[in-house]
Amino acid sequence: MSAIAGILHQNNDPVPYQHSEGMMQAFRNFPVDQTAVWSKEHIFLGCCLQWITPESIHELLPFYDYERGLAITADAIIDNRGELFEKLQVHKDDQQKISDSQLVLLAYFKWGEECPAYLVGDFAFMVWDERNNKLFGARDFSGTRTLYYTSQNERFAFSTTVSGLLSLPYINDDLNPQWIAEFIANPGMFESVDTSATVYKEVFQLAPSHSITVTAGGIKLKRYCTLNERNKLRLKKDDEYIEAFQDVFQSAIQSKLRTFKKKGAHLSGGLDSGSVAAFAGKSLIGEQLHTFSFVPVHDFEDWTHKSRIANERPYIESTLQYHSNLSPNYVSVSERNPYTEIDEWLHTLEMPYKFFENTYWLRGIYQKAAEMNVGVLLNGQRGNWTVSWGPSIDYYARLIKRMKWLKFYQEVQAYSRQSGIGRKRIVSVVVNRKLMPTTYKKEDLFPIFINRNFAKETGVFERLRMNGIDPAGKMSSDAYKVRQNQFQQLYYWNTTGTYGAKMALRYGPVQRDPTDDLRVIRYCLSIPDDQFVRKGMDRALIRRAVKGYLPDNIRLNDETRGVQGADGVHRMMPAWEQFTDEIKKMIENPLIQELLNKEVLTDALAKIKHPDASLAFEYEMKILMRSLILHRFLIGRG
Repeated sequence: MSAIAGILHQNNDPVPYQHSEGMMQAFRNFPVDQTAVWSKEHIFLGCCLQWITPESIHELLPFYDYERGLAITADAIIDNRGELFEKLQVHKDDQQKISDSQLVLLAYFKWGEECPAYLVGDFAFMVWDERNNKLFGARDFSGTRTLYYTSQNERFAFSTTVSGLLSLPYINDDLNPQWIAEFIANPGMFESVDTSATVYKEVFQLAPSHSITVTAGGIKLKRYCTLNERNKLRLKKDDEYIEAFQDVFQSAIQSKLRTFKKKGAHLSGGLDSGSVAAFAGKSLIGEQLHTFSFVPVHDFEDWTHKSRIANERPYIESTLQYHSNLSPNYVSVSERNPYTEIDEWLHTLEMPYKFFENTYWLRGIYQKAAEMNVGVLLNGQRGNWTVSWGPSIDYYARLIKRMKWLKFYQEVQAYSRQSGIGRKRIVSVVVNRKLMPTTYKKEDLFPIFINRNFAKETGVFERLRMNGIDPAGKMSSDAYKVRQNQFQQLYYWNTTGTYGAKMALRYGPVQRDPTDDLRVIRYCLSIPDDQFVRKGMDRALIRRAVKGYLPDNIRLNDETRGVQGADGVHRMMPAWEQFTDEIKKMIENPLIQELLNKEVLTDALAKIKHPDASLAFEYEMKILMRSLILHRFLIGRG
């Protein structure tokens, strides 16, 4: 992970040293291995480089190619190096030493503005094309690296962080009311449906899957990658689908383990992270994979439903016993909770956030991995939509809609045998939950806590509904439609990319997700539905693929699922009075009353007056914590 910055004066005026120096000073607190700048007349490029891959050690960034008239600064780890070596005709003797940024530069020289479509990996880069007097850059398809930019009076600037741009004297920090309104009114986990917007009016972000071209004539944005259901792959035997998946998945994992430092992985008791760690462990012959697992504090009593498990340690240990080279690290950070973490995360993210339930243990894992000199942290965050996709009830409803009666009968029979649930009960669930209109009780709806006048001024409800988002949290009951939106709507991708990039900048270890690998996603979108639900088994692709990789109590577990963060309120109990007092003061703040509905917040506070661990995921807790995070951000600006 690296921090990059740059300035282009489109009117050819020279870039003042104070401006470029101010941008680089914004990165001064990050743990970097080397810092360098490059400038020429009206263009400046800078990079604070963190060495992660073997090729990045002593890499020269920014890099200027005199022969081609190109300069690059990049935050990039490219995974399809072998494919690019062949297409770019890189000599075998040069392949071991060529850096990822130089590969990007060669790709641009060959394919021009189409080059991002040929890259697989995590990247944000900018190329100065001297001969054509233009600046070109791109952000990877799922936005795992951040890239912010601003444009004022023919002065364009970009930066990995918002603070880099706010250091410029001509950029003000006025807030973006539309972004704030969407942050409040959208019940989901993402901030805004506008993937180019930020909390600041004059600071924008390059959206995932997009490139940017800056010339004297202006700025052009282009989406270069769209993920849709592909033409279905048809193989002769089921085993061929599994073998092909294993090859793609293993290749993705090996490419993401490329670091000269220690290798690490998140490990829970589930299929996604377990599969990633298991495949990684098998590929690391004679080398340890350091696993990092969250466990609740010792005095926590699990209040969750019997189908959920808050302490996944028994399942984690099953995986560890299956692979001798997995070296476990359990992270509890008992002194932390969602409330104590607010200021730390606001400082790191540079904006309000929503995922407070997991903040305390996520930061704990990053810190522990950094202490151990881990370079790469694998995870399986996108797995639910890719490798472990396979919702059985939704699949059966789809069979009914398509009048595949024999297939439906066979699947229900098989599901009944495996689960012990009667066939009539299964059919009833399919019809009532998936084929009949969904009905909501009042307590099922997300509280609308935005100030009605503020909502009207910004038109936020209309904007959300235009993008298929219901302010009360009503969602499609069709998991296939939800999955389709996950890959087509870019606003789902920004949150994990933003926190992953900025935590890596702050602490060092880079988060890498093989379940989010472009090659893995394309394979999973290309195979028939019946490979994901098969013979009464949900999540059938990954369950079959990890046979021999994971123990059966994890591989075939369809009774319980882990849940992280269930002990959040339990951790907060000693400070509950302090927490509720701050909420009371916040509610009376005139600034907050202009944005939020005082009555709704007051009612929510009354419902959580007496602390109980089971409040952790309640709507009242969500809206009060989101409000408090926003409030802290606003008052922190002075």
